Amino acid sequence: MTYCDAAAQPFHGPYHDTEYGFPVHDDRVLFERLMLEINQAGLSWLTILKKREGFSRAYHDFDIERVARYGTRDRARLMRDAGIIRNRLKIEAAIENAKRIRAIQRERGSFVAWLDGHHPLERDEWRKLFKRTFVFTGGEIVNEFLVSTGYLRGAHVEACPIYRRVKKLRPPWLGVTRHSAGDR
Repeated sequence: MTYCDAAAQPFHGPYHDTEYGFPVHDDRVLFERLMLEINQAGLSWLTILKKREGFSRAYHDFDIERVARYGTRDRARLMRDAGIIRNRLKIEAAIENAKRIRAIQRERGSFVAWLDGHHPLERDEWRKLFKRTFVFTGGEIVNEFLVSTGYLRGAHVEACPIYRRVKKLRPPWLGVTRHSAGDR
């Protein structure tokens, strides 16, 4: 069964139909997706979708700069927050990865520019790059992050009507960058 087949229910449907596999050009959204994928490790995607609003509240709407400055009080607050996954390693990963994305933004201008600058890479090359750059980013987390944000193919089967909508937006996996899309 594919995600396209499973998406006909209240939580999966809206995500499948409006976000999954669609190209992302916003650092805050990319940070959110990375955090959600990290938090999904060992759990179901349904659990994460149900807690998504809680994550947004707890992590100040995924404000990268703010999360990068979280200290001891914020860590303790997050560990008490039943609206998120209360796993110390995942909380620490969110804060550390926010710091690393801030460094990328200072160096490259944006997280998007960093991703675009490394595209196209094969799955294994992406996994190695993420392992060197971020924390708590195993192969499955990296794969799902890149598929969900349009950098790797595989979000939708070709028979899915959403596949055509995504393809019209020229996701990076098509081999057309936002910078060269107007040249075609």
